[in-house]
Amino acid sequence: MAVRGLGLFLVSTGLAFNGFLGNLQTYNRPPARPNFLVQQPENLNSASPQQVHISSVGEDKMRISWITDSSTPATIEYTTTSGAQGTSVTGTTSSYDYLTYKSGEIHEVVIGPLNPNTVYYYRCGSDSAPELSFKTPPAQFPINFAVVGDLGQTDWTHSTLQHIAQSNYDMLLLPGDLSYADFIQPLWDSFGRLVEPLASQRPWMVTQGNHEIEKIPLIHKETFTAYNARWRMPFEESGSDSNLYYSFDVAGVHVIMLGSYTDFGPTSSQYSWLQADLGKIDRNKTPWTVVLIHAPWYNTNTAHQGEKESIDMKASMEKLLYQARVDVVFAGHVHAYERFTRVYNGNTDNCAPVYINIGDGGNREGLASKYQNPKLDISLFREASFGHGELNIVNSTNALWTWHRNDDDEAVTSDSLWLTSLSSESACKVQN
Repeated sequence: MAVRGLGLFLVSTGLAFNGFLGNLQTYNRPPARPNFLVQQPENLNSASPQQVHISSVGEDKMRISWITDSSTPATIEYTTTSGAQGTSVTGTTSSYDYLTYKSGEIHEVVIGPLNPNTVYYYRCGSDSAPELSFKTPPAQFPINFAVVGDLGQTDWTHSTLQHIAQSNYDMLLLPGDLSYADFIQPLWDSFGRLVEPLASQRPWMVTQGNHEIEKIPLIHKETFTAYNARWRMPFEESGSDSNLYYSFDVAGVHVIMLGSYTDFGPTSSQYSWLQADLGKIDRNKTPWTVVLIHAPWYNTNTAHQGEKESIDMKASMEKLLYQARVDVVFAGHVHAYERFTRVYNGNTDNCAPVYINIGDGGNREGLASKYQNPKLDISLFREASFGHGELNIVNSTNALWTWHRNDDDEAVTSDSLWLTSLSSESACKVQN
């Protein structure tokens, strides 16, 4: 209770530090649902694995992460046959301190090479650990991505996760704002338990949002402490020097995760990395390119207008994405859904990305229900409802995007769009 009380104090007083908390805006939200907190099960002992989640590393490896309360070997045993003895691999263990909080033992093991589109059974740590399973993504089309932003851990989050679990997705993409812990570190543990049933079965690929910053002036100067410790992504494999931005290939798709809350100007490491990464894309191998950011570059909601993470990052990087013929850009941050046409520099452009804001996963702050009027022509669909999206890439040319609204706790397909890859459009050749 002492840690929680301290965290609540920091949240209430920290709102004054606007610049450190992601430029919070003053607009009215409808009331959110209460937190859906997940306590540690009573039948677990200190060596029991918990908060298990997996992420892709390269095209044929997986990183398995989990936490224990006590020191245990960072070992994974995996096999394609349930109940059989498998291959054993040992990884690394770390932990972190945040004010009076000390994390559990964070274990990470990279396993592989793995076969595509295959179910693997695995145990974390000791032989007595429960057998879990995951399915690797396919090596080629079709592939189905679940996309959800600003997830949090409320009853709405729980509803969203239930709907995602019912979909036939291969990988989940999350454009920032995971746990909404906001300094209260036990909420990271709660979030890990909440998402484990899904995140232990399919790879979750995430990037950071403003609620991951968790910097407190003069008290805790380091940013993204919990996020970097708990959600390590494959940044080294893409030549990145930061866990806050990276890229990877999967089944004919090049996915780029960018960091809205680290340097992004033309002289920054992220800009140089992005420029080089875009230049390496082989459209014969990956005809689709998808980008995720947290703070949206296009937004007609009254929420989060005028923030530098949107305006300045767009000014710095939009041309790079346009010249590389990126197909889709997903963003979070705004707690509502909005889909734009293909747009560049504020104007419709058939060779530009489709911009989709999907920060409506279920966060505790509620929905951003007010939009600017009159509606811009480039904004094609907008609605303030909780939900998630699915990007089903059928082949090198065609993909179906659907947004599923959590209406009366039932998944409702409210918006859909067939996309054609820009690599297949003769008029949209990559610009150098």
